[in-house]
Amino acid sequence: MDDIPLSALFAALFLLIILSAFFSGSETGLMTLNRYRLRHLSRAGHRGAVRAQRLLERPDRLIGLILLGNNFINILASMLATLIALRLLGEAGIALAAGLLTLIILIFAEVTPKTMAALHPERIAFPAATVYTPLLWLFYPLVWLVNLVANNLLRLFNINPEDQAAHALSNEELRTVVMEAGALIPQRHKKMLLNLIDLEKVTVEDIMVPRNEIVGIDIEDDEESVLRQITNSQYTRLPVFRENIDTVIGFLHLRNILSQLQHGDCNKESLLRRVREPYFIHENTSLNRQLLNFQREQRRIGFAVDEYGDIQGLVTLEDILEEIVGEFTSDPSAHALEIIPQDNGTWLVDGSATIRDLNTTLDLLLPTDGPKTLNGLIVEYLEDIPQPGTSMLLGGHPVDIVQTKDNKVKTARVHPALKRR
Repeated sequence: MDDIPLSALFAALFLLIILSAFFSGSETGLMTLNRYRLRHLSRAGHRGAVRAQRLLERPDRLIGLILLGNNFINILASMLATLIALRLLGEAGIALAAGLLTLIILIFAEVTPKTMAALHPERIAFPAATVYTPLLWLFYPLVWLVNLVANNLLRLFNINPEDQAAHALSNEELRTVVMEAGALIPQRHKKMLLNLIDLEKVTVEDIMVPRNEIVGIDIEDDEESVLRQITNSQYTRLPVFRENIDTVIGFLHLRNILSQLQHGDCNKESLLRRVREPYFIHENTSLNRQLLNFQREQRRIGFAVDEYGDIQGLVTLEDILEEIVGEFTSDPSAHALEIIPQDNGTWLVDGSATIRDLNTTLDLLLPTDGPKTLNGLIVEYLEDIPQPGTSMLLGGHPVDIVQTKDNKVKTARVHPALKRR
């Protein structure tokens, strides 16, 4: 070794530091790759992504190869630095060489390449995957031996290295990804995606038309009244019942009787022959499930019933779709959300307005895990029917009762949320 020129030793040491930086940076780059983007690029045929994905299928082997190479390089660099120090300064230079080499490796072979790889993982990982693929094949016996010992040690802690960690995102994690997508997703599309994610949390009860607002045909009425109601109807499908909604017969699609109306030969008997049997839905069914049920049953409308089988409301396919894309029709069946902004920043709200619609439209924080309407929320909170002038705090929002009628809150004034000091 004494015959080797110092210039050659310094060049070899410089090369080893570069190799150490490569191993350190590539390790960080490969481990910080976005797995979903990696899958996308791999399916698109990106060669670097394909190689990287294959390596990451067994991360224990990849880490074994990287650490094997990195440790070998660092030990060899330490030996060269010691040799150079002995030739330049004698035994007194060994400690200086150790400290200096530690600082150089820390800055140039650890912190700098790892920071660069963490910021731009694909630029580092994909070229590195091209290098590691043949290296893993070449040094596989040694890597296998190292992994054998390491994996057996992990099994002592009840950890199986061959088990792949689940990378599926939960609803909340997926929601966070969508919200942080920034300009990559237009704001309207982002809102639709968030609504779609939340579809599992919303039930039929949250969006149904209450039974007292259901418009239908009472077949017991005189024929002239029935035909007049059909002619003037703003709906395409109408429930048909006897005397009240509890004795429902089914649904009548007005398109099926247009020809009879035009020829003037429409009567109760012909209407009843066109009625389709009713479709019942449990009010606690999630919208995600009900959307699939509508598709499977080839239905567009159904009655929501409670645990006793009593009809509580009406829900349509359009109601569910509007939960995803927002209001897209002027369908009169959707109860109008009567909100009147005031000059002082408050809102006058109809007591029948649903809590979810209020929260969405006015960006409020009212609780949604109890009553579905503002009137129900107020009555539950006070445990009584309030008198005009009563004030309370609901979800951080001051609410004043303006008008009560027929044993319920008709109008309330909702204030913006109180600011915390």
